[in-house]
Amino acid sequence: MMLLIFFILSILLAGFALLSPGKAITKGIAVVFSASLIALAIHAWINTGSTELSYFTFDGTSVLLLSVLALLTLPTVYHGFIYTRYDTLKRFNIYHSGLISLMTFMTGAYLANTMTVLWIFVEATTLAVAVLIYHDRTEIALEATWKYIFICSTGIALAYLGILFLGLIYGRGDTPNLSFSSLSQVAAMADPLYLKIAFVFVVVGFSTKMGLFPMHTVTIDAHSVAPPPVSALISTTLMNVGFLGIFRVYSLFASSPVLPFMNSVLILAGVLSLLVAAGYMLKAKHVKRMLAYSSFENMGLVAIALGIGGQGYYAALLLIILHSLAKSSLFYQMGQLSRILHTFRLDECGRYMKLYPAGGAVLLTGMITILAIPPSGMFIPEFMIFRAMVTGGQWLVLVVSVILLTFVIYAMSTRIMHISFSSPRSEGSTGQPDAVNPAETISQFVLLGLVIAACFYQPPFLVDMISRSIAIFPK
Repeated sequence: MMLLIFFILSILLAGFALLSPGKAITKGIAVVFSASLIALAIHAWINTGSTELSYFTFDGTSVLLLSVLALLTLPTVYHGFIYTRYDTLKRFNIYHSGLISLMTFMTGAYLANTMTVLWIFVEATTLAVAVLIYHDRTEIALEATWKYIFICSTGIALAYLGILFLGLIYGRGDTPNLSFSSLSQVAAMADPLYLKIAFVFVVVGFSTKMGLFPMHTVTIDAHSVAPPPVSALISTTLMNVGFLGIFRVYSLFASSPVLPFMNSVLILAGVLSLLVAAGYMLKAKHVKRMLAYSSFENMGLVAIALGIGGQGYYAALLLIILHSLAKSSLFYQMGQLSRILHTFRLDECGRYMKLYPAGGAVLLTGMITILAIPPSGMFIPEFMIFRAMVTGGQWLVLVVSVILLTFVIYAMSTRIMHISFSSPRSEGSTGQPDAVNPAETISQFVLLGLVIAACFYQPPFLVDMISRSIAIFPK
């Protein structure tokens, strides 16, 4: 019942936000939506394991990812208010209506217990986020928007082909549904060829959302031009939607003979993602693109963790959660950086710590956390991944991953240090820095603080929920 109320309320609030006669009313609508999403997340924790509206289930993985979205809702809305404060009423309303729609569609994708319902909500997120990517109405934003729609739609179409092959595992055309529970009952007895084809299509298709090789380029362009609060969602909660699509199918087939094949596909995609991310980060000239490739690199690690298995299963989910908190805080900071430096070009950036000490502190803290340097909590899952590689005898993957991550650490740390302390290499905008209230960094320090705290203490409810999510996997 609660989920039905949430969906109805979200539709009404998105419509009201679009037609709102004033910015104050639109802000109120956005806050009400945030409160409703947080309430739904609390309801999901209380009712874990239950099913509502037949097609949505509060299982461990969905509750975890929904909780991350709920945690980021208020800071995303808050920084959106700041970013759009000078927009016309029409653009202000379109932005917040699109934001409400995007979060609603992501919620539906997280909770879907049927493959077709998941696919529908994933496709819906493409339309909603396209509106937000084009918010600034620039030529480059238009190009990135159309590219995002085209490539994501193509990827989702490929994922749909994978879903069709999932239907074939029943061996007949009268299959009642494609729910995860019914698929899991027959997957172990299905033709392995169908399972392999389905998994490859699903990985390639949903990699457009997860930002995983080979369909990663669309998310990189979207990060670069979208408003910073929207980039925060694209690089975290929306990537988590893509991860969930792959994770669901992997879970279905984990007890079948194709498990080694799936592991090989994921490890290959993950290593190639690390390779491409490291290469582009070494020559990055744009701050937001650098952060986008950092997300790409982290998704590569998540794919490798799944493919390695063992402790990698736990590490993959923990890394997804902590990456969402750390990376969103960095993208929130990009909104303030653009108001101080008036540019995202690295050669034109510099002296940020002197111009805006609070923002500089966020950048340095965020760099430490996102690079998994202790006391970052992300060190824990990455260490678990490396230990799983050793346990599994994946020495080549271990050596290659460590070398590539070394390049990533060098690329990001040198660039963040340059932005914070060095003088600009070339003259950019001559405008004076805008006034930025240091209080705007509070949300970022809170999120980064949670990531650091996870290095020393992981609450039992989090450990228990992750353990539930991976209980079906082979030990």
